Amino acid sequence: MRIVRLGLTLVAGVSVVVTALPAGAQQRKERKTILELLFGKPKQEEVAPEPQIKKPRTVTRKKKQATTVATKPEPAAIEKLPDAKVVLVVGDFIAGSLGEGLVAAFEATPGIVVERRTNGSSGIVREDYYNWPASLPGLIAETKPALVVLSIGANDRQQMSVAGEKEKFRSEAWTREYEARVERLAMLARDGGKPMMWIGMPAFQSSAMTADMTTLNNIYRAGVEKAGGEFVDIWDGFVDENGKFVISGSDINGQQVRLRGSDGINFTKAGKRKLAFYVEKEIRRVLGDAAADGPGLQGDLKDLVVTAPAEDTEITKTQPISLADPALDGGTALLGGAAIKGNGKSLREKLVEKGEIADAPLGRVDDFRLNKIATP
Repeated sequence: MRIVRLGLTLVAGVSVVVTALPAGAQQRKERKTILELLFGKPKQEEVAPEPQIKKPRTVTRKKKQATTVATKPEPAAIEKLPDAKVVLVVGDFIAGSLGEGLVAAFEATPGIVVERRTNGSSGIVREDYYNWPASLPGLIAETKPALVVLSIGANDRQQMSVAGEKEKFRSEAWTREYEARVERLAMLARDGGKPMMWIGMPAFQSSAMTADMTTLNNIYRAGVEKAGGEFVDIWDGFVDENGKFVISGSDINGQQVRLRGSDGINFTKAGKRKLAFYVEKEIRRVLGDAAADGPGLQGDLKDLVVTAPAEDTEITKTQPISLADPALDGGTALLGGAAIKGNGKSLREKLVEKGEIADAPLGRVDDFRLNKIATP
């Protein structure tokens, strides 16, 4: 019995001790393995926490209101007058470009209408392709123009059939036949004695073509003047100061723009307008009354037409106003109080025409006159 009581007492004591230990001490302690005793317990790899990706903040932007750009209103088309004078433009692709420029030039002129009848690949040499002498009279009868503008020849650098023979370009026989055809075409354009203008060829990018155009322009000028027409030279508008071809140059407003296409032959829009500018001045001069009716471009070009005075007018000369005014009264009376009437001739005209030199005014440094000294 004593042994049983002792055992119960020990058990009770152990349970008390176990109950008195903290909760962490009650857990079973893991035993180390042989490897852990020899090399130590390996460190556990720390797992890096996944980075937290911040979501971009959504920003609500206010929509910009569409800004309306003020555009310049297009001018209203001006209606042509019932009795507007017709300008007929005929020829090859150069005439086509000229016609477009003239339409733009006279779009604000109700007294002038531009009619275009052109064939880009035509010329004077190949009458089998397009026969201008046969077609021109019908075009004139159809449009009833007050003025015929003709520009042709850019496609004529080729052989021509003369009396059944193929003649090379610029040969003696070729030149004679070409001159005769130019005169014939000019006479047809002058039918009825109406004014006619033949527009010369411009320079081209090809130096050989440019040299040939110079020769052809001389033929055109001679033939047109023989027929009583007018030759309009546009050469200087498309070359530099040295006479060489230029792709870009000044437009009619003096701004640097591209005048010719990349092929060095055709014209840009600005080039067509400049091409027409030279002809426009002459048309306004010939058809002055009709051109004066236009409220558009006539105001910009009226100073280009220079008319000589009918006769000499009296030139009024006045004495200078004194710079020293003792009275300081601001008077407007001229020094001397009288105006001097001239004879209508300037000092330059007197010197050139009659060799007369005007006397210097009295008291001026170049007055070399000596006063006569009275002798007793």
